[in-house]
Amino acid sequence: MTAVGLASAEALLRLQRLGANEIRREQATSRWALAAAQMKSPLVWLLLGACLVAGLLGELADAIAIGVIVVINAVVGFFQESRAERAILALRAMTAPRARVLRDGRQSMIAAAEVVVGDVLWLEAGDVVAADGRLIEANLLSTNEAPLTGESLPVGKSAADDRGDGDGGGGGGGLVYMGTSVSTGTGLAEVTATGMATQLGKIAHLIQTATDEPTPLQRRLAKVGTVLLVLCLFIVVLTAVLGFLRGQALLGVFVSAISLAVAAVPEGLPAIVTIALAIGVQRMAARHVLVRKLPAVETLGSATVICTDKTGTLTTGVMSVRELWGVDHDALVRAAVACCDAELGEGGRGGAGDPTELAILAEGFDRGLRRERVEAEAPRRAVIPFDAGRRRMAVFRADGVLYVKGAFESLQPLCLPGTDAAAAATAEMANRGYRVLAVATGQGGEEKDLRLVGLIGLADPPRTEAVEAVAAARAAGIRTVMITGDHPQTAAAIAREMGIVRPGDDPALLVHARATPEEKLNIVRQWKAEGAVVAMTGDGVNDAPALREAHVGIAMGRTGTEVTREASDLVLADDNFASIIAAVREGRGIFDNIRKTLVYLLAGNTGELLVMLGAALLALPLPLLPLHLLWINLVTDGMPALALVMDPSSEDVMRRPPRTPSEPMLGRREWVNIGATGVLQATVTLGVFWWRLGQGDVAAARTLAFSTLVFGELFRAFASRSSTRVLWEVGAFSNLRLIVVIGASVLVQIGVQVIGPMQRLFRLAELSPGDLLLAFGLGLLPVTLLELAKFAARMRLPLASEVRS
Repeated sequence: MTAVGLASAEALLRLQRLGANEIRREQATSRWALAAAQMKSPLVWLLLGACLVAGLLGELADAIAIGVIVVINAVVGFFQESRAERAILALRAMTAPRARVLRDGRQSMIAAAEVVVGDVLWLEAGDVVAADGRLIEANLLSTNEAPLTGESLPVGKSAADDRGDGDGGGGGGGLVYMGTSVSTGTGLAEVTATGMATQLGKIAHLIQTATDEPTPLQRRLAKVGTVLLVLCLFIVVLTAVLGFLRGQALLGVFVSAISLAVAAVPEGLPAIVTIALAIGVQRMAARHVLVRKLPAVETLGSATVICTDKTGTLTTGVMSVRELWGVDHDALVRAAVACCDAELGEGGRGGAGDPTELAILAEGFDRGLRRERVEAEAPRRAVIPFDAGRRRMAVFRADGVLYVKGAFESLQPLCLPGTDAAAAATAEMANRGYRVLAVATGQGGEEKDLRLVGLIGLADPPRTEAVEAVAAARAAGIRTVMITGDHPQTAAAIAREMGIVRPGDDPALLVHARATPEEKLNIVRQWKAEGAVVAMTGDGVNDAPALREAHVGIAMGRTGTEVTREASDLVLADDNFASIIAAVREGRGIFDNIRKTLVYLLAGNTGELLVMLGAALLALPLPLLPLHLLWINLVTDGMPALALVMDPSSEDVMRRPPRTPSEPMLGRREWVNIGATGVLQATVTLGVFWWRLGQGDVAAARTLAFSTLVFGELFRAFASRSSTRVLWEVGAFSNLRLIVVIGASVLVQIGVQVIGPMQRLFRLAELSPGDLLLAFGLGLLPVTLLELAKFAARMRLPLASEVRS
């Protein structure tokens, strides 16, 4: 051993100059700033205004309910915004607590934070590498770099190997990295970087600089909230001005303005959105997708690009023999089995050892060749283990045969002439993405004059369901981009086999091999710059920055690291790409349900606004009292809206192209629908109020208008299930919750009309059976006209261009 390490005094000076060897949190955002950021949404301001209005009207229950909704949304947002902090804590947990170094020429155990550049690390199996370093000595050394790179195969190390330049991709044959672990062997490494200068530290920096943008749903709802806030203020001011101009008493003006404010605000909207997303959480959980950030449920449905890892996500994550080349395949497999150290599991699958050897043993098992029988018939006499420098392994057995397997380039110089065909076959198999092992045998214990038995092509086979999912994603207008640490040839071959790259596609756009953390981050940023909504999957620490940058970060649940999970929005419990596409379907269905529920709510609020505004413009008495409006919002905005967001997804949801990021929550068609429906509902309600008012009974007219409006909005929920399909096409009984809720709400409304104490509480007049029947019939009028409009649209009548509900 020639290395002596640093002197203790020099190490102390370097520690003071360079700082501790630890992962730090950079420019942390204060908790107060995070909390204040949750109150910026116009929708939150609108809700706070509604809370104040409800309090002024003495409706403490409504005020408390709205306040609780605001607080819950703020708390959830606060904890979601602190994901970067949790990811850094998880990174710190990966680092070694202590390290063995050479100081003053002898081995010492010190705190890992005290390791400095120039220290010599002593490494052996089971150790966690405390800092980045270059190997000085290596004895059969291999490291597990899966936490850093996401690739599960151990990486052979050699002090003579100068592969790798510290670019964060891992795999450098002469380099070791902080946070990785030693799988086999021993070694000495001179520390070249510590703390935030290590590859792990650079990833921590990328995680903290990755941006957390509002989701498409949050942006769309914020725009809707702004429109509602401006509209609400305009209507309230207009009503107040009209009241003053007519000489109305100050109290009357105030009550009218407050009534309009109550009518304008959809108090239940945030709760409805939250519940819709919560339902999506349940549905996605059934699809093996666990949700960590609630808005991501819908955002995944908006995805236009899915950047995905290969190993274990698109593929099975288990190596298998895909092709054999040679004269005698059984002899080839037997020779390979005779040169393995792995132990196959029960039933010929799984086991312990190198994944490549397990695949060879599984192939032998299927052919009736057992390693135990080989060991019994010809016990080992000598073994030369696999080494990164040699790139081969050899076993000499009692039958006098030397069995050798490894890279073809390593075995070819040792073999007898006549390997040209094998060289061509090796290149051809490598071009198809296979990992190629050459197998040779020789007489005696020396590696010379070997006879090449054949070649074994191994690969991690694609998941059948993932191939179908990639096709489904393409049909849905979603691009699949594969980002992997594999060799470019392997990546390209798998991409073609999966259907990610088809004739006419640009492979450079859809396949990225040997990608570093910075490159993964830039890939996501480039797609975002082009206006794409990006979902990103990953399992290694090097994926964490890109996961945070993406609109939806998806961590692998089985193979992913804790760092990756903390940086993610969703966790894929089964590591299967097909589950992502199933979750996209759920996300699209959730958006559809939120949109139609929002249209239903706002159309109802518009109808209430127009009833109150129309009465003010016509100088009529208030057709509805503030308490009536609060009740209408409770009965018609509450349970029916909840039932609407539980609607099953439309059958064609995955045959549509993705929504563009610029598409608003409510487009021109939705606003026309809201306006037309509101005018229709207000016309019916004001008409019956004016008619009954002509009989001189304000209380009876108000009661009849109240009942007509409630029944109309309840029945209209059936028409709100689809903007284009009529009720029998949607499936009258496909949402039994809605039927039960509407039936129960109708009974409750009738109870309010006929039960004495409730009549007095709501200041209602007693309606005759005829009046009640009239209100019921008029309530059916809007839904009937809306369904006829949709039917006319399907029949391509002129009416279709006028009203598309």
